Amino acid sequence: VQLQASGGGLVQAGDSLKLACAASGRTFSSYAMGWFRQAPGKEREFVASITKSGDSTYLADSVKGRFTISRDNAKNTVYLQMNSLKPEDTAVYYCAAGTWYLSLVRGRCDYWGQGTQVTVSS
Repeated sequence: VQLQASGGGLVQAGDSLKLACAASGRTFSSYAMGWFRQAPGKEREFVASITKSGDSTYLADSVKGRFTISRDNAKNTVYLQMNSLKPEDTAVYYCAAGTWYLSLVRGRCDYWGQGTQVTVSS
């Protein structure tokens, strides 16, 4: 499956941004999906994941209450709604596909997409 993330940009602290990841190739609904991010000089970290059907999600503590992950299987797209953005959210954001949404938490992904840059100014 091919993944293409989009929607990044430059925003101010407190603003919102919605990322999208479009999938093509194999059946999108066969995969749990996740979002990761990598800030300059840091390792890539898990942000959020969602089950194949979209009935359950898991978010990193650092984004709970601010970010929401969702998916539209009819559109082969997973979203990351980011509210109350902080400068420390600045990173390249990647989407990924895997077999189980909780395995994605551990970085066990089958496919990775290209990243999209999110920059939050203070």
